[in-house]
Amino acid sequence: MVRQESKFFNPTAYLTKAGIGRVICHYRQKETIFSQGERADALYYIQEGKLQLSVHSKRGKVAIIALLGSSDFLGVECIDSNQPLRLMSAIAITDCSVLRIEKSEMLRMLHGEQQFSDLFIANVVSRHNRVQSDLINQLFNSSERRLARTLLTLACFGQESKSETVLPNISQEMLSEMVGTTRSRVNFFMNRFRKLGFIDYDGCELRVHRSLRDVLLSE
Repeated sequence: MVRQESKFFNPTAYLTKAGIGRVICHYRQKETIFSQGERADALYYIQEGKLQLSVHSKRGKVAIIALLGSSDFLGVECIDSNQPLRLMSAIAITDCSVLRIEKSEMLRMLHGEQQFSDLFIANVVSRHNRVQSDLINQLFNSSERRLARTLLTLACFGQESKSETVLPNISQEMLSEMVGTTRSRVNFFMNRFRKLGFIDYDGCELRVHRSLRDVLLSE
C-alpha cells in the first residue's frame, strides 16, 4: 500500500530520530558498519561523523572508494532488488552516529513522500559526482594533490553548512590508505603543508586551513 504524502512532512526531522523501521546506531572509530558480501537489507544516513567505503579484492587488496560525512546516505544498493549483497564495506573514520533504515521502510518513504524522495535523489546524485571526481583525482593527480584533496574533503570545505576544520585521531597510516601512497610520503607532504601554514598538526589533532585549497588551484 502506497503511503499518502503529507504536506506537513519534514524529511530533515525524520532523519534525526528513531521510529518505525529505523534506529539510531553509534559506532566508534575503525568499527565496521557493514561488510562487503553481507546481506543488503537496510541503508544508513550519517547524522554525525565520517565514514569510508572500501572494496576488497579476492587477492586481499583494498581500495577506498569514497569518504562520506554527515547528511550522506550509504548502503543504497539495498534498494536494487537485483543486488541482495553489499558491494563494499563501510568503516567509521571517526566516532559516528547513523540512522539505520530498513529497506521496506525506505521504499515506503520514497513512494509516499515526495520531499523525502527529492532529498534522497539529490544526495545520491551529489555523491555519485563526488566519487567520479575522486576517481579522476586518483588517476591523474600527484600524491601531494590527492592528499590535499583528501584533507579538504575530510574537513568539509566547499560545503559551507558543514564547515569543519579540526580532524581528531586521523593517523598518517589512515591517510596513506586513503590517498594510495606510502606513510613516508604522507609524512613528507604533511610537514610541507605545516611549514607553509596550510595545516596545524601535532600528531594527534589536525586542523585544516582554507589556504590548503591553494595546492589544488596551483598548477
